[in-house]
Amino acid sequence: MIRFLLVVTCCSLILVPKPSAAQSEDSLVIRRIADEILRNGTAYENLRFLCKQVGPRLSGSAGAERAVQETARMMREAGADTVMLQPCLVPHWVRGDGEAAYVYGTDGGRRAIRAVALGNSVGTSKKGVRGKVVEVRDFAELDRLGKAGVEGRIVFFNHAMDPTMLQTFRAYGQAGAYRGNGPSMAAKYGAVGVVIRSLASNIDDYPHTGSTRYNDSFPQLPAVAVSTREAERLSADLRAGVIRELWFRTTAEMLPDAPSYNVIGEIRGSEFPDEVITVGGHLDSWDLGEGAHDDGTGCVQSIEVLRVMKALGIRPKRTIRAVMFMNEENGLRGGLAYAEAAKEDGRKHVFALESDAGGFTPRGFGFSGSPAQFQKFMGWRGLFQPYGAGDFANGGGGADIGPLRPLGTALAGFVPDSQRYFDVHHASSDVFEAVSPRELNLGAVVMAGLVYLVSQHGL
Repeated sequence: MIRFLLVVTCCSLILVPKPSAAQSEDSLVIRRIADEILRNGTAYENLRFLCKQVGPRLSGSAGAERAVQETARMMREAGADTVMLQPCLVPHWVRGDGEAAYVYGTDGGRRAIRAVALGNSVGTSKKGVRGKVVEVRDFAELDRLGKAGVEGRIVFFNHAMDPTMLQTFRAYGQAGAYRGNGPSMAAKYGAVGVVIRSLASNIDDYPHTGSTRYNDSFPQLPAVAVSTREAERLSADLRAGVIRELWFRTTAEMLPDAPSYNVIGEIRGSEFPDEVITVGGHLDSWDLGEGAHDDGTGCVQSIEVLRVMKALGIRPKRTIRAVMFMNEENGLRGGLAYAEAAKEDGRKHVFALESDAGGFTPRGFGFSGSPAQFQKFMGWRGLFQPYGAGDFANGGGGADIGPLRPLGTALAGFVPDSQRYFDVHHASSDVFEAVSPRELNLGAVVMAGLVYLVSQHGL
């Protein structure tokens, strides 16, 4: 039996402070939460239903409408005291009949390539778009080419995610500028269409979609993404001078805004019911896959937070809400509607936690709040180290909960391991089979643990 542990570094004795009685009690409760979720968790089966029975859930679609009803059912089954639907109008972009694309060689032949329209992009005419291709790595290169080098051509933005960035979300944010702003920047110089290298960490055959944003000062160009492997081939063929032209056709269009809902399940606080803790993910997903990691996992983990509280008979002192936000992918209307309602409901929204980085192994949380709140948050770090989630960072949150920050709400983002996330993000490979039940449940454990701590001790 090990009775004590001495840690010696450079001939000095480091004394590890004894946990307080409150921390010891919290540790036991979190252990009970872990045991319940790891033995009896429902998140994985809820995710199976959401992916396989509902499927893609792009805002305004029939899939999104069904997902609203099914997650409301899941929250009732989890034991929520109240389940409500919060209205919001959402963009209704449709891919239409799909895409077609060909590369025409200098030898007179042509080769079909797989391309997918970027979200919110306009479609082409029935004839499609055809032109010579100019490849650029960044906006500086585009600016150097100017109108003389771009007008009448298809711009190919071949900007790869930086593989040296260990935090893949940083690499994604950097490369995302070309998907988001590339079509408008190319239109500025007279381009007729845009091709984007997919935002993916590895070389594979899956094109990844995602939103683009048009600048009203320039024409709206049709834009598509190709896989990273196709981008590598296009680049090599352009350097070799064997590509004459590229043609693509898309049938995408933006329809009038559609009515939809955030789904809210609530457990009322026993002592401070007017202090609200929000935990959530976004219910909408892109239409190419099943929206498993993005963000079905965040939704079912948030529902599991409610379920485990009820299953263990935990009576939170503060009100806990699980929120399925609608329209994170191409508009953020759900997050904005939730924050607007929070301004008017007379309650204090003290804390919000978002899971929108996939259902992979938990690593920790990023936190945004006052210095005093951050210090209290850091005091809980040791409680999560046994679960592999002790990486606590200053700065974090999420797109949907971000609009709550001006109300004084402290925010946190759940941080799982990110190295595989951009293999599936916004691609047809984002399916249920890509999710590990063990990793999914461990994420739900640490999320429920953090929500429990805030509900009992405040911030």
